[in-house]
Amino acid sequence: MVLTSFLILILLVIIYLLIIPIILFIDTNTNQYYIQLKGFAKASIESRKIEFLRVKLNILFMTFYFYPIQYKQSKKKNLNEKKLTHKRFSNFKRIMRLLKSFKVKKFLINIDTGDPILNAKLYPIFSLLNISKGNFNVNFKNINQLTLHLENRPIDIIKSYINLKK
Repeated sequence: MVLTSFLILILLVIIYLLIIPIILFIDTNTNQYYIQLKGFAKASIESRKIEFLRVKLNILFMTFYFYPIQYKQSKKKNLNEKKLTHKRFSNFKRIMRLLKSFKVKKFLINIDTGDPILNAKLYPIFSLLNISKGNFNVNFKNINQLTLHLENRPIDIIKSYINLKK
């Protein structure tokens, strides 16, 4: 009896982890950069004056900090680097299927190139892109902003790897 209830509990946790949304959020205006398993874990990037970059990892009720940019001793290069680059490019189709599985919740680009003539040339292109692709703006106020909010589920990621033909 206890074993079956324990197995049912594990099965429910696995199902929950498969359907939980994964959120990728980038906002340069408010300096928020994070990836989140909703209700379970969140990894955010914070800028610091002393360490320059810090990753804050919240898992359930625990908080951890990592400093990815620190001085490390250089390692000798491996001779098999050519084989690795060939393998990376051979999976292009699989990577494209993975990218297509993401849902774009919000996409905003607000740009000023600093050149008024180039801004004027970008204005009609961005107006055409606004019809179907997202929210693109050109300004003349020296404001640059990118907001990207992507969402996916682990089950959709697994399906993109399993389904070879679509």
